[in-house]
Amino acid sequence: MRRVACLVVAALLALTFAARAETFPSRPITIIVPFSAGGPSDAMARILAERMKLSLGQAVLIENVTGAGGSIGVGRAVHAAADGYTISFGHLGTHVCNGAIYKLSYDLIADLEPVALLPSNPMIIVSRNGVPAKSLAELLAWLKSRPTPATAGTAGAGSGSHIAGLYFEQVSGAKLQFVPYRGTAPALSDLVGGQIDLIVDQTSNSINQVRAGTIRAYAVTQAARLAQAPDIPAVDEAGLPGFHMTLWSGLWVPKGTPDEIVARLNAATEEALSDPAVQKQMENLGLQMPDKDKANPEALGAWQKAEIAKWWPLIQAADVKVE
Repeated sequence: MRRVACLVVAALLALTFAARAETFPSRPITIIVPFSAGGPSDAMARILAERMKLSLGQAVLIENVTGAGGSIGVGRAVHAAADGYTISFGHLGTHVCNGAIYKLSYDLIADLEPVALLPSNPMIIVSRNGVPAKSLAELLAWLKSRPTPATAGTAGAGSGSHIAGLYFEQVSGAKLQFVPYRGTAPALSDLVGGQIDLIVDQTSNSINQVRAGTIRAYAVTQAARLAQAPDIPAVDEAGLPGFHMTLWSGLWVPKGTPDEIVARLNAATEEALSDPAVQKQMENLGLQMPDKDKANPEALGAWQKAEIAKWWPLIQAADVKVE
């Protein structure tokens, strides 16, 4: 009798979850972007949200929740209801590196369900126009000859720009004075204004200012040049071989979100990324589309764990402190 009762309960739960998935979504969905409006994460999320609403049949809203290298915004999503209506947008900094820097109120693996891997971009080494160096080799010489470290903007401790800066120090032997901001958008604004010396930035954040001539680009952090910016050399040819770093992004939902809803969100994301108009917008930002075989939730989860294994030792060796 007890076995029959358990089977009935299981069947009812299955029907409940199926019904929930069939009616999902029945109201607007919110994507929490853990950085300021106008930055590269915000730009990508808004392009996605605009297209995803067509697949989902509901508005997809963007909420910018800044602070603590993005950990506050991620925490807001982690502690939301596990019903698919709150999505965490993040990247290498927020969903990998922050775990080695901050005393988080959540576990980046145990408390989040992966949804989809998003476009990525290599970093790009850029400076204010007043820096005398015209090439990466000249920049390295200038950095090493200074009596005090040059100032490098970041989106906060543990952000992609901060980790890229630490990696740059490790590979080049140069020293930097990191200046934290609440996102790379305000950091870039100060770079254009000459308030800081350089940023190892996301290509999608800096490329338009590079094209406008308001800042100077030295190299992209991969082996080959970007198709969208063929005039900017890759680090291997510019004098810093092996300085490869890609800032990937992704979507997550709170742990416990029904598998059917995760699948629905994944399908809407894939459909958006397959849209030629969306691809063109992403490419214009210097973003690279993920491989099809890496688009599923399981692939994002595996990649996140691999990146934790790669980057946490570097962060711990640098003794990164919360600024």
